[in-house]
Amino acid sequence: MKRHEIIKRIENTGIVAVIRAENTEKAINISKACMKGGIDSIEITFTVPGAHKVIEDLVSEFGDKLLVGAGTVLDSETARIAILAGAKYIVSAAFNLETAKLCNRYQIPYMPGCMTITEMIRAMEAGADVIKVFPGSSFGPSFIKAVKGPLPQAILMPTGGVSLENVDQWIKNGCIAVGAGGALTKGSMDDITETAKKFVQKIKEARDC
Repeated sequence: MKRHEIIKRIENTGIVAVIRAENTEKAINISKACMKGGIDSIEITFTVPGAHKVIEDLVSEFGDKLLVGAGTVLDSETARIAILAGAKYIVSAAFNLETAKLCNRYQIPYMPGCMTITEMIRAMEAGADVIKVFPGSSFGPSFIKAVKGPLPQAILMPTGGVSLENVDQWIKNGCIAVGAGGALTKGSMDDITETAKKFVQKIKEARDC
């Protein structure tokens, strides 16, 4: 799958499920529950023990049916491990130039976390495909409009502070997609599937308005 196709795939569904779990089994089960609810882009964070193995297992089982990325990637070494495991995109809480270079080298989308206009410009100049507005809870959806004023070309995806109550505002204000963690992955596997369905529906409704 080519770089632009991966970004388009994330945009189409409008949400990336951010998976944090205490073990590999739970991470895989949460991923499957999200997929059952209509979310086909999953971010396995490297805070999960054996994260690379979770990525390998999901890619092996689902192939291109599930778009598996790696999150909390703090350096290029971790990014390379994730890519070798089959990760289709790399997400981080902060911008790292060496990670940007590595992702560009292998034509893997890079989504670094940024808080300021200066950080966003620096990341975009280094070839970042999507700017992860993080933590979104520090700003709120109105921040997106403020960024889009001077940077209309910025491709933005907030993570942190995204909920069922405000996801429509993030989308309406100009985000390509959102990243959802705790607001999506709490409760039983059935609960997660139902919440995933609600997120997907609210995003669709926001775009149809």
